Amino acid sequence: MTLVHSKSRSNHEPAWDIARLYPEQGQWEEGDYLALTETTNKLVELCDGRIEVLSMPTTAHQRIVSFLNQLLLLYLANNPIGEVLFAPLRVRLWEKTFREPDVVFMLKKHARRMGEDYWDGADLVMEVVSGSAEDRKRDLVTKRREYALAGIDEYWIVDPKESRITVLKRHGKKYLQLAEAQSGRRVTSSLLKGFGVDVDAVLGAAHAS
Repeated sequence: MTLVHSKSRSNHEPAWDIARLYPEQGQWEEGDYLALTETTNKLVELCDGRIEVLSMPTTAHQRIVSFLNQLLLLYLANNPIGEVLFAPLRVRLWEKTFREPDVVFMLKKHARRMGEDYWDGADLVMEVVSGSAEDRKRDLVTKRREYALAGIDEYWIVDPKESRITVLKRHGKKYLQLAEAQSGRRVTSSLLKGFGVDVDAVLGAAHAS
């Protein structure tokens, strides 16, 4: 008699027992989120008690982020009015909601809000839009609403797909468009006097060797 051994279907299922160690969606507390982000190599954000796992950034994406960060560092070397950092860095928007903007700036007068584990809000944030539909909606729609509600004065959206940079300035609980430019043009900041970037230079950083 020949015995045929087949793999149990359970061998191909997710490790549900591990998943059950974590809270259900909508029930995540801030401590749960902070502990998770300290032990995983994934980009994770917390939105109203729900965990969102983000796509890992591409090389082109990171080149643009690095270029923007360098421009801001150069500006701050001559205008020491605050501090700029880049993701991964947790920014608390309100209870049970944390985001990790690609670039984050805080004025010196708000330095007390720059904690070791996370920043409590920011004065200016920048996002480089990733390619998926979900990522685009998050940066163009969801975060636009959230960052304004959190009191972040300026939000820059760098959109490589559309070859466009949009600068938004907070007015109450919403953003108004301060500037929007494509190839051949330049955008400037309202918060950082004298700071501006050429769209071609920023987007071209994606292909730097």
